[in-house]
Amino acid sequence: MTEYEVVHEKSPAFFDKFERKAELQQQTHYCPGCGHGVAHKLIAEALTELGLQDRAVFVSPVGCSVFAYYYFDVGNVQAAHGRASAVATALKRAHPDSIVISYQGDGDLAAIGTAEIVHAANRGENICVFFVNNSIYGMTGGQLAPTTLVGQYSTTSPWGRRPSNEGLPLHVAELLAALQTPTYIERVALSDMKNIMKAKKAIRKALEIQKNGGGFSLVEILSPCPTILKMDPLVARKWVGEALTKEFPLGVFRDRKPELPESAKVPHKTIAEALGVEEGASEEKPSRRHHTREITVNFAGFGGQGILLMGQLLAEMGLREQMEVSWLPSYGPEMRSGSAHCYVTLSHERIGSPLSSRPEVLVAMNEISLRKFASSVLPGGLILYNADKLPADFSITHARAVCIPVSEMADRIGTAKVANVVMLGALLEETGCLPTDTAIDVLQDTVKNAKLLELDKQAIVAGRDYVDTTIEVGAVAQPDGYSY
Repeated sequence: MTEYEVVHEKSPAFFDKFERKAELQQQTHYCPGCGHGVAHKLIAEALTELGLQDRAVFVSPVGCSVFAYYYFDVGNVQAAHGRASAVATALKRAHPDSIVISYQGDGDLAAIGTAEIVHAANRGENICVFFVNNSIYGMTGGQLAPTTLVGQYSTTSPWGRRPSNEGLPLHVAELLAALQTPTYIERVALSDMKNIMKAKKAIRKALEIQKNGGGFSLVEILSPCPTILKMDPLVARKWVGEALTKEFPLGVFRDRKPELPESAKVPHKTIAEALGVEEGASEEKPSRRHHTREITVNFAGFGGQGILLMGQLLAEMGLREQMEVSWLPSYGPEMRSGSAHCYVTLSHERIGSPLSSRPEVLVAMNEISLRKFASSVLPGGLILYNADKLPADFSITHARAVCIPVSEMADRIGTAKVANVVMLGALLEETGCLPTDTAIDVLQDTVKNAKLLELDKQAIVAGRDYVDTTIEVGAVAQPDGYSY
C-alpha cells in the first residue's frame, strides 16, 4: 500500500466549516480568481507558522472582506467603512499582547479611510495593515477608486480615468513611507506563484515585527478582481502583473526602525513619576464607594444652556471620587439654540460603552428634550424637568418625574448662566450619586471668574435645597402642578 504525505492542507487558522451558507460550508463567498482568497490563505498560514493564531484579532470593514469572520478562527471585529485601522488601534492599545490585523481594500483604506490610515501610520501604531489593491470598488458595483489607473473604465468614469478630472492614482505605500514613524512598508502582487511567495514572506515579516513590538507595518497587495474588471481569471492575474505593477511598482519602501527627531526622544516616565508619587508609595487613593453610587444620565436641552458642561462637571466629580466615568456628547452644528445632549456614566467597574440607550436619569432642560428622550428612561428611573409642571398634554407613567424651575431660580440668584448648576445640585440631592462638597471642589477648580464662582456655589446649594425642602419623596409631577 502506497503511503501518502499531505503537503498542502487548509490552515488551522481557518474554521473547519464556513457557515455563512448552510449549503456551501466548504466554500468562501469570493468570486473565482479573486485575490482575497489567496491573501486569506497567506495570512492564515503565517499566523499558524508563527504560533500567533490564539493571539490574533482580525479587523475587517465594509467591502469584499466583510465576511472574514466566517473564515478566520481568530478574534474577529467588524468595523465601519474605512475605520479598520482606527479600530485596530483601539484593540491593540486595550490588549497590547494581541496580534491585531487590519485588512482593508483600496476603496476602503485609500478613500474613506485615508485619515485613519495616515494617522495610525504617523503614530507608529504596533499593528499590521494588509491593504488589498485591485484598483476598483469591488463589492459596491465597480466605481472608480483612488487607485484606479489612468484611462481605466469604471461605473463612475465610463470615459476612463482622466487626470484633469479625477486626478492621478493614489500611491499609498509611497505616501506612508514619507512619514518618519512606520517600520515596514512593502508592495507585493498576486500575479504569479513567484510573487505570491514573496507576498507570503512580506506578510509573515509584518506579523513578526508586530510580535516583537516593532511598530507599524503595511503590506500593499496588488490583487485581481476578475468579475468587476470583466476579465477571465487568468487574464486578470496577468493584468495585475503587467499593467497594475507598472503604476504601482513592487518593492520595499520602508524597512527600518522609526527615526524620531531629538525633540521626540523624551525620557519615559513611570506612572508614579508622572503623578508625583514617591516610589514605593501606593498610587491608589482609598475607596469612597460608601458615599457614591453608579448612575447613567442623559443631559439634554438647547445649545447654550450648558448641557455638555453639566455632563463634564458630573464626570469630573466621579473621577475625583475614584469612579470609572464616561462622557459622550452629541450636538448639532449650531453654537447656540441647536439641540445638544450628552450621556454620562458613573460606575464602580470598567465601562463597556459610553452610550446608554436606557439611562436611569434624564435631565431635560427644555420641552423638546423632554418629549424626545422621556420614553428612553429606564422603567422606574427619574426625569428632572426644567419647569414648574409638565406640559398639559404630556404624561409619564414609567418613571418618576420631578419638575424644578431652574431657569427661574437662576434669575433670582442673579444670572441665567447658573441654571445648569442649579439643576446639577438638584440631581446630586435627588439621586445621592455624589457628595455636594465634591461638586464645590470641582467648581472651584473649573470656574476662574470669582463672581461667577460665587453664584455657582449658590446655585448648587439652591438646587440641593429645593429638592430637600420642596419635593416629596416618591412624588410624581403631574400636568396640573400637583403631586400624587
